[in-house]
Amino acid sequence: MKIKKNDMVLVIAGNGRGRKGKVLRVFPEKQRIIVEGVNLVSRHRRPSQMNPQGAITRQEAPIHVSNVMLLDPKTNEPTRVGKAPITDEKTGKRRYVRRSVSTGETID
Repeated sequence: MKIKKNDMVLVIAGNGRGRKGKVLRVFPEKQRIIVEGVNLVSRHRRPSQMNPQGAITRQEAPIHVSNVMLLDPKTNEPTRVGKAPITDEKTGKRRYVRRSVSTGETID
């Protein structure tokens, strides 16, 4: 998956289309993410010692990763994400970093 925790994303499909938010959790095995303030659902809580009345709370539910686009940190515009190889001078090992397809800047 090309989206990571704490990335800023724009929702491009579904009921939350057009909203921006920070990624709170990532579920790579299910290809889903939780975005702050997007896809809120009502959760009924039982009465407990901490909350003797019980409550109906609102919380974020996961959405599919294909419904969001990463926001470029420099331009704050939605962009696709690619990989670019970088060679470490000391060890000579190659590793990949995420980069913005539109501007070519590294994202990490």
